[in-house]
Amino acid sequence: MILAFDTFYFEDKAQTICLSFAEWKSERETAIYSDIVFGIEDYISGEFYKRELPCILNLITKIDLTHVEFIIVDGFVYLDDDKRLGLGGHLYEKLGQKIPVIGVAKSDFVAIRNNKSAVLRGESKKPLFLTSIGIDLQEASSFIKEMHGEFRIPKLLKDLDILTKTV
Repeated sequence: MILAFDTFYFEDKAQTICLSFAEWKSERETAIYSDIVFGIEDYISGEFYKRELPCILNLITKIDLTHVEFIIVDGFVYLDDDKRLGLGGHLYEKLGQKIPVIGVAKSDFVAIRNNKSAVLRGESKKPLFLTSIGIDLQEASSFIKEMHGEFRIPKLLKDLDILTKTV
């Protein structure tokens, strides 16, 4: 099973959604998990994980991780080429380094030059930016490339993004 997480912020709260799906080419999710957290930390540049990680960890308590093979987060695993941990890296650590995490970002983060991959999907000329921990970056990139959907953003990740904004 694969889990994908995304969070949307509004006022002083955040809604986190997780989609689970069976395989990389899945067209539909097998389950949807949702949680709203109140009293969200303010955004601090370079410390985004402090804002979003508690939301993901709170939702994870509702999910049986026994058969989870991979987790996808909207963001970065590393914040630079010295492997300073970002959201995905901190999540990997909190889960005891047992489940590989792939960070998928729509925007580039220039402090990372070597520890990321630019992935083009469909006919898009604009890449997704991937980072990973617990899995080889090229393997992670091939998984994201093969996800269902013909556009830049895989269908399930697009569905996830839409669901987070439905409050």
